[in-house]
Amino acid sequence: MTELHKNLIDGEWVGSDGVENINPSNINEVVGVYARATVEETRQAIAAAKAAFPAWSRSGILERHAILSKTSQEILARKQELGELLSREEGKTLPEGIGEVTRAAQIFDFFAGEVLRLAGEVLPSVRPGVGVEITREPIGVIGIITPWNFPIAIPAWKIAPALAYGNTVVVKPADLVPGSTWAIVDILVRAGLPKGVLNLVMGKGSVVGQTMLDSKDVNAITFTGSVGTGKRVAAASIEVGRKFQLEMGGKNPTIVLDDADLKVAVESVAQSAFFSTGQRCTASSRVIVTEGIHDAFVDALCERTKNLRVGDALAKDTEIGPVVDPSQLKQDMDYIDIGRNEGAELRAGGNRVNAPTEGHFLQPALFVGATNQMRIAREEIFGPVAAVIKVKDYEEALATANDTEFGLSAGIVTTSLKYATHFKRNAEAGMVMVNVPTAGVDFHVPFGGRKGSSYGPREQGKYAAEFFTVVKTAYTAAG
Repeated sequence: MTELHKNLIDGEWVGSDGVENINPSNINEVVGVYARATVEETRQAIAAAKAAFPAWSRSGILERHAILSKTSQEILARKQELGELLSREEGKTLPEGIGEVTRAAQIFDFFAGEVLRLAGEVLPSVRPGVGVEITREPIGVIGIITPWNFPIAIPAWKIAPALAYGNTVVVKPADLVPGSTWAIVDILVRAGLPKGVLNLVMGKGSVVGQTMLDSKDVNAITFTGSVGTGKRVAAASIEVGRKFQLEMGGKNPTIVLDDADLKVAVESVAQSAFFSTGQRCTASSRVIVTEGIHDAFVDALCERTKNLRVGDALAKDTEIGPVVDPSQLKQDMDYIDIGRNEGAELRAGGNRVNAPTEGHFLQPALFVGATNQMRIAREEIFGPVAAVIKVKDYEEALATANDTEFGLSAGIVTTSLKYATHFKRNAEAGMVMVNVPTAGVDFHVPFGGRKGSSYGPREQGKYAAEFFTVVKTAYTAAG
């Protein structure tokens, strides 16, 4: 009988009702059985975090540093094992899975260091004999709601800073991929985290997530997921006056100019659009190409797309793993039909792929002849589907790239310093990439977008302090 992986509430592993976690590369394989928290259990987790906050918020920096550092070390030592778990439950290829686990270890290591770098300011007052100190303090109970597409990296980059700055946590991973988050919670507990500081409540968003949103004892919520759910998080948080941080959708452009290196352009777009099965909020699904290089680029990208090897996430020769589940696969296929019906030409892929195991396999789809007004160019598909839009010149390319309600990541492939410099300044996105894929960011620098993609302070790096702390100004008169 498969072991039940339980929820963690106030330092105890609890739960009796579990659901199977299914491998999208082989739907007949159960990755594990994971508990589902009830409304009452979620309330208990929030209460435990609230009770643990006073002691943890005043804990010594060496204690916090040691726990986060030990966590980083164990994650890195187990990267092969945890990478396989991630790939089995989410569908990333094994190299991608191991890479994401490595990134999670790096995030915990970074924030272990940040604990020792907590700093403030000492300033003179405008009044003689008075001193001013500006410090950052933890907020309280942080609710964390994470998506399925980065099952270990996103929980890591939310949990690590929350704990580093002295907050307590209630975390709800995506229902599709509980295993990776369960693993890092287990590691943190064994690293010495006091009971109640971190609580894991797996289960449905309508039960667990809603209970978190309804609670006045959750002082801040950080959410990554769909635009629709993000709006509900915002509305519920405004109602109770809590701080909230949202990372939502993207419809990210990559511009390819006439002067681009063709090989660099093709590989950059293929990586951006199709790797990780296109299931990244930073994926580039709008490819905006100037007319001089258009035909050669399309021919080369079509060839690259057709030759992408789709298969089991753990197979050595696989470049593109499965779509995460039947619902996402149906959405991808529906958008492929929409693209055809809108008049775009499907030049490569877009078909289901047969494999030795029954899984959700889809050959990446490349449309050409698209316009920026088509649904496939305006709505987030969240799958391996990209549309090429032909434009006259850089000016039209920039205008087309910015013509979207989203603003997470934007890329350009060019050998022109003039255009690269102009694009970095004028692209309406939170992250800009020149001659590198739009998907793929470093762990020690800010992550986030603008317009409809993000709300609130940036994630990752030292900028995480903006969300996970509150500023205090203290005045002291001498004598």
